[in-house]
Amino acid sequence: MTGRGVAADILLGLAVVVVLASSLGVLVMPDVYQKLHFVTPVSLIAPILVAVAVLVQQGYSENAVETWLALLFLVVAGPFLTHATIRAARIRETGDWRLNSNDGAP
Repeated sequence: MTGRGVAADILLGLAVVVVLASSLGVLVMPDVYQKLHFVTPVSLIAPILVAVAVLVQQGYSENAVETWLALLFLVVAGPFLTHATIRAARIRETGDWRLNSNDGAP
């Protein structure tokens, strides 16, 4: 194995550790709002580690460019998807996404 291969394997292993740790966090948290905090590393950190592993293994190639474009899409879309999930959870719990007067709004 080359040094590039070992470095790529280490990065992929770190991505797997991030996903496993986040999955454990999702399993033990009691409500949807706390669980969403543990989804962020899976949707942001793990893909970055995989993209860097592809870059290390392949160098600047068509595969690396496609990987970074997919990563860019994940980084841009992630916050919107999280916001939509939180809003859907709020609607499911209260029937409306807006704060009620008894929710402690200023």
